[in-house]
Amino acid sequence: MSLLQQRMSGNQCLMMAASVRGATHKRHNIPNQDSIRCYISDAVILAISDGHGSKKSFRSDQGSSFAVKIATETIKKFVKSIKSYNYNLSFIKRLANEQLPKFIVQKWLAAVDADIRNNPFSEAELKILEGKTTIAYGATLLIVLVTEDFIIYWQLGDGNILTVWENNIIEQPILRDERLFANETTSLCIKDAWRDFSLTFQVITNKSPQLILLATDGYANSFPDDANFLKVASDITQLIKKEGSSFVTKNLEQWLTEASKSGSGDDITIGIIK
Repeated sequence: MSLLQQRMSGNQCLMMAASVRGATHKRHNIPNQDSIRCYISDAVILAISDGHGSKKSFRSDQGSSFAVKIATETIKKFVKSIKSYNYNLSFIKRLANEQLPKFIVQKWLAAVDADIRNNPFSEAELKILEGKTTIAYGATLLIVLVTEDFIIYWQLGDGNILTVWENNIIEQPILRDERLFANETTSLCIKDAWRDFSLTFQVITNKSPQLILLATDGYANSFPDDANFLKVASDITQLIKKEGSSFVTKNLEQWLTEASKSGSGDDITIGIIK
């Protein structure tokens, strides 16, 4: 768990993050397959990834780790490059939608290939994979980039992005992919994965979200319904205002551990930008 604070052009930016191993994974001695990575400087970048953890995705903890590292590094370079575009927002949006997912997937596949060369599969593992080696590293990916002028959200696979606005209005900038049901999800390991990225581009005018929350699906699945889960973002916003960020940071890991234990049993990772 980490708490990072940084001033971005005079505005206080606060980031909180926690990742806990699921109750079911603890019982079966399975590692946490979620990963999270953040960056704060002249922009804010937050990425979380959920490794699938199925029988065939036995290296998905590594796959999720590759995903968040590659995503943040790729977007850091993107932020530096767009300064030369004189902030042509329509062009930036097109690059973010058409090019960045390709770059991220290509680099992720290269990282997977390198890892396989360094750590070859056993004959038993290859039999499980049935020739589809990238499945071993399968993972989803959620990303948000916050600048002074715009916010970009990307999503591949399950998980949730929530934003809280004035008067506690909660929005989901990227709605659930209707193709995803039960335990099915799109993933970095599928063919042409870049095509399945969803993107929302928000221009910052007079108002911006009071809070942005990214969460792996283990969190939403720990609640009885969507309404109770959506209220979490509002509750956290109010707790930060009332009790302070240190209080939330101190308790975040415990709250997630309890949610997994009483709910999904899955790993839970959340990142918060305030």
